[in-house]
Amino acid sequence: MKFEDIEIEDVDFGAMLEESFKKTDSKSDLVDGTIVKIIEEDNQVVIDIGRKNEALMSLDQIRDEDGEIFFKEGETIQVVITGQRGERPNVSYELAEQRAALAEFIEEYDEEQEYVVEGTITKKNKGGFVVDVSGLEFFMPRTLSYISYKVDPIGKQIKALIVKVDKDKNSVVVSRKALIEREKAETQEIVDRLLENKAVVVGTIKKITSYGMFVDVGGMDGLVHYSQISHKGPVNPSKYYKEGDEVNVIAMEYDKKKRHLSLSIKEANLDPWKNIDNTLRAGDTVSVTVSNIEPYGAFVDLGEDLEAFLHVSELSWEKNVKHPQDHIEIDQVIDVQIIEIDKQQRRLRVSRKTLLPKPIDKFASANRVGDIITGTVSSVTDFGAFLKIGAVEGLLHNQELSWEKSEPAKELYKSGDEIEVKIIKIDREEGKVSLSIKAMQESPVAAYAKDHKLGDIVEGTVKDKKDFGIFVSIEPGVDALLRLDDLHPLKEEEVEKGQEIRAVISFLDAKSDRIRISVRRLERQEEREALDKLNAEQDDSMTLGDAFGDFKRN
Repeated sequence: MKFEDIEIEDVDFGAMLEESFKKTDSKSDLVDGTIVKIIEEDNQVVIDIGRKNEALMSLDQIRDEDGEIFFKEGETIQVVITGQRGERPNVSYELAEQRAALAEFIEEYDEEQEYVVEGTITKKNKGGFVVDVSGLEFFMPRTLSYISYKVDPIGKQIKALIVKVDKDKNSVVVSRKALIEREKAETQEIVDRLLENKAVVVGTIKKITSYGMFVDVGGMDGLVHYSQISHKGPVNPSKYYKEGDEVNVIAMEYDKKKRHLSLSIKEANLDPWKNIDNTLRAGDTVSVTVSNIEPYGAFVDLGEDLEAFLHVSELSWEKNVKHPQDHIEIDQVIDVQIIEIDKQQRRLRVSRKTLLPKPIDKFASANRVGDIITGTVSSVTDFGAFLKIGAVEGLLHNQELSWEKSEPAKELYKSGDEIEVKIIKIDREEGKVSLSIKAMQESPVAAYAKDHKLGDIVEGTVKDKKDFGIFVSIEPGVDALLRLDDLHPLKEEEVEKGQEIRAVISFLDAKSDRIRISVRRLERQEEREALDKLNAEQDDSMTLGDAFGDFKRN
């Protein structure tokens, strides 16, 4: 309950009460009157009250809710003289009724019983306020009002305690201050008891707001802030509770100035993080309930006041999950695997995809390196195109488009295109599949190998120089590697791009598309060929001489 800031002045209550009522003598102005005439067109009643001039009164005062007049001319009624209109007195039947009702209340008042009333402040004067309580007018002295001078009290709804009944003056005095002081004392008693024991008490939820819940604990309301509801962290209270629910709470603190009691539900329950090592381990599989879904993932409830985060990347083995709600929905129960427990940060991370079959495993069981398959382009990048093949994606790198230089994939394909490709690599560990178009075509090296063999002498043009050797173009689309130790008698620094090189094929592997050539081996090969030729020529000369010698002897 909130109380206004108050200003209390030291006033003699007896004198003030006397001042309030001395102008109104309830006995002298209450008289019997006879209805002389009812004038409906003027909405007036003429009443004889035994004075020189007859009195006037509004006809509405003796009409019922349906507009029927419940007195007739000649009948006697009690009225209160309220003033003069010219020489005619003004009277009020309603005031007489109120006084009669008040007199009846006073007559039945039991001094041994305590009366707490609710009413509306309708008038004020120097001494205090008139409070209307179900049609009865009670007086509330200013010093017993607990109402600031800065506040206009007219129309204010209040509760007050009856502190004095004066039968002689037909008046009832009430005190708002007495009731508030008592409530303050009771409140302080409740607060002291709650804070001293720090015990768990049962409270009833009275109101739920966006920032928390107001809970009644033994006749006093306290606020459970939304951050004090669950060990999960700040939560929306309306998702977990409704008004009227009973909850266990502990009093945290009381702000006397603001008269604000702070309560906690989470402190009244065991903290699941204290003994989490005894209940959960990374790698455990648990059933959870999806409690909240965001574009970046979902929060899942493990029960026991624990919540975990399921990142969008841990929902499925699919790489392009647009939104978690495409795979799960609120309140759905799913199985997940715990992948991280951060006790210090009080954070749990879980995965759903680790419990699902890996698409790469299924793909590898149905396909082999060398298989030719058809894939659909799912996306195109600067370095190649990704093709959707069932539940997996494979990469068709730009280098695998053709044996010859060609445009990159982004210039050739668009999403949705179907392409026939060959599987050249399946990496289960990384979950990657490499694809190729050129692997389905005969390589230039394979074609070259049909007409060439080891030891063939070739001529080519220096294409590029590396630390380990020189690449020589020996035919369009066919490059050979000349290693530095095979360069002799040429010197590395003397070799330039575009230079013509003559060498011999020293290694030829069509399957791996590799050719190596050697200048050193060419020099040795040419020396050996020259020596063989010379030897052959010498053998031919000796045979001819011998022939002439034999001829002469004969």
